[in-house]
Amino acid sequence: MSEEQKKKLEQQLWNIANTLRGKMDADEFKDYILGFIFYKYLSEKMESFANELLEEDEVLYTTLENNEDDKEYLEAIKEDSINELGYFLNPWELFSAVASRGNGDTNNFILEDLSDILRHIEQSTMGTESEDDFEHLFEDLDLTSTKLGRTEDAKNTLIVKILSHLDDIDFELKNHDRDVLGDAYEYLIGKFASGAGKKAGECYTPKEVSKILAKIVTNKKSKLKSVYDPTCGSGSLLLRVSKEVEDVSNFYGQELNRTTYNLARMNMIMHDIHYRKFDIRQEDTLENPQHLEKRFEAIVANPPFSAIWSANPLHMSDDRFSQYSKLAPKSKADFAFVQHMIHHLDDNGTMAIVLPHGVLFRGSSEGHIRKYLIEDRNYLDAVIGLPANIFYGTSIPTCILVFKKCREDSDNVLFIDASKHFEKVKAQNYLRDEDIDKIITTFQNRETLDKYSYKASIEEIKENDFNLNIPRYVDTFEEEKEIDLDDVSFTLQALDNDMIETDKTIADFCDELGIKKPF
Repeated sequence: MSEEQKKKLEQQLWNIANTLRGKMDADEFKDYILGFIFYKYLSEKMESFANELLEEDEVLYTTLENNEDDKEYLEAIKEDSINELGYFLNPWELFSAVASRGNGDTNNFILEDLSDILRHIEQSTMGTESEDDFEHLFEDLDLTSTKLGRTEDAKNTLIVKILSHLDDIDFELKNHDRDVLGDAYEYLIGKFASGAGKKAGECYTPKEVSKILAKIVTNKKSKLKSVYDPTCGSGSLLLRVSKEVEDVSNFYGQELNRTTYNLARMNMIMHDIHYRKFDIRQEDTLENPQHLEKRFEAIVANPPFSAIWSANPLHMSDDRFSQYSKLAPKSKADFAFVQHMIHHLDDNGTMAIVLPHGVLFRGSSEGHIRKYLIEDRNYLDAVIGLPANIFYGTSIPTCILVFKKCREDSDNVLFIDASKHFEKVKAQNYLRDEDIDKIITTFQNRETLDKYSYKASIEEIKENDFNLNIPRYVDTFEEEKEIDLDDVSFTLQALDNDMIETDKTIADFCDELGIKKPF
C-alpha cells in the first residue's frame, strides 16, 4: 500500500469517527469508533480464515447457515479458529451481515443483536488460552447510552450509519502489510488523544517520543526475547519497539485504567500480534505487579508524571525496593517506577523511561535513590533532555533516563540537551525527523557535541552531589553579540535629529490651524 493510500484510509476512518462529534467528547466517542473498527477487523479476519479452510469444498463462509446441514462445518471451523485466531464468529455475526441488515427495509433494528454478538465474541474464548486477551473486551461499547440518542430508534439509526460507512471500506487484510491497518488504528488513537486534553497522557505517548525510546532499547539488536511496559496505556510504545527489530518473541504490559487496558489489547490484535505472544494485565503496577517473576530484555515506559502512590512501609520488604533502603515520596512516584523497572530488567537489557525534570535534582529520598543507582549500581547510562510542551495535556519539560545493568561505557554518563531542537505547530511542539536522528546518532556514538551533549565521568557527577540537572553538564550558553557604543551613539543622535524635524513640522501645522502647540 502506498503512503497516499495509507493516508486516505486514515482520513476515511477519521471522517467516520466525526459522525459522533457533537454528541460526546473525543475521549468518549473513541470507545465506539475504535470498538467498531476492531469488530470489523475481527470479522474480516474470521471470514478470510474460514474461507481458506473451506476452499477445497468450494464453499464460502458467508453461505453457511444456522441449520443441521452446516452444523458440522461450523463446529470444525470454530475449533480451528479458537486455536489459531483465539475467537470465533458465526457467518451471520460478521460485521458485513449486521451492517447489511441494519440497512434493510425490514427487521433493521440491530442494537440488541449487536450487543449479543460482541458478548459472544468474548464468550467464545472462555476456557481457552485466549480468554484473558478477550475477556470483557467490548465492555466500554455501551449501545444503551443516551448519548447515542434519546430514543432506541435514534440510537439504532446512528449506529447503522456508522457501520454502513465502515462497511464501505475494504480493509484488504490479505493484500496489506500487517501494520497498515494497525497504523491507521494508531493514527486514530493519536487523533483522539490530541483532542482529549489532560486525559490523553493516560493512553498515548506521542509517536516521536515512542520512536526515540524504541530505538534506544533496540540499539545494536535485530531481535528481542521480550519487551515490557509497566504503564502501557494503549500499547503504542510496545508496538513501536517491534518496528525497530525483525522480531519480538513476547510482549508484556500492565495498565491501571480499565478502558485503556481494553484499548491496549485491541491495539495488539489489530497489529496482528498473536494472542500467545502478548500478556497485558489490568492492575496498579506499583501496588499489585503482575509479572514479578519475569525479567525483560527491553523495557520502555511513559508513566504518569509525579503520581501519588501509597509509599507503604511494607514495600521495604519488597525485592523491588528493599535494596535502596528508602522509598520514593508518596507525592511523587517517579522513582518508584524506576525501581520497579530496574527490578524487571534483564542483565543484557536496556530500559528507557520518560520522566519530569524534577527527578534529575530533587533531594531527600529521591536524591538517595539517584545516588544509589549511580554510585553503588552504576546503572545510569544516559540522560536526554526533551523540549517542553511535546506531550498532550502538559507543557512541562521532560527527560528520558536510560539504564543498563551491564554498561559498555561504565566510566561515564552521556548527557544530551535536545530541549531547543523542535518545530512549533500551533500550540504544540513537535520533534522533527532530524531532531530524532540527532538524538539517536549522538546516543549511539556517545559523542560530545558543542552545546548539545557531554560525557560526564562518574567522579564529575559525584562532585555535583549526584545532581543530574542537564545545564550542569551541557553548556548551552550563547554569548551576546558585542555592542558597538559608537554605533549606538550615532543611532541615538540620528533619532534626536529626526525628532527635531518632526517637531518643527507639527509646529508649522499648529500655526496654520491656529491651535496651541503640544510642546
